[in-house]
Amino acid sequence: MTNSRSSEPRPPRGGPPDCCDVVTVPARQGLEAVDILRRGEAGDAVGPVLHDGGCTLGFLVPPGTAAGWDVPGSTCREAGGRGPHLAPTAEASTPEPPVEGSDWLLPPEDADLATDPAALREALGEAQRLIDVADSCR
Repeated sequence: MTNSRSSEPRPPRGGPPDCCDVVTVPARQGLEAVDILRRGEAGDAVGPVLHDGGCTLGFLVPPGTAAGWDVPGSTCREAGGRGPHLAPTAEASTPEPPVEGSDWLLPPEDADLATDPAALREALGEAQRLIDVADSCR
């Protein structure tokens, strides 16, 4: 399956992924990007998103994304099979956040499998342009 904005394969929809890479961005840009993705075209669903209660958000993206990630102002941590595991436990339907000190902004059961990297790249660019315009009006 491909998304509506690129020919890159899109991860299949369904239950939570076994592990993911994590794209970390400043909270302001990340929140704008979440809004952009949620109101975007049907194929541009946002996956689980982490927040640290402060300055950053983390978008879960398919494993292997880090190898080609080049968006200024963000980082992508490679999972290499060791990334966040999102399987629910017997005690809770929502898995614990995979990063200590974080919590879910969009938990896995309320989101798509993982955020499409091409859609996220575009949403982060649009978010930064909106922030730049808003900041220039001060």
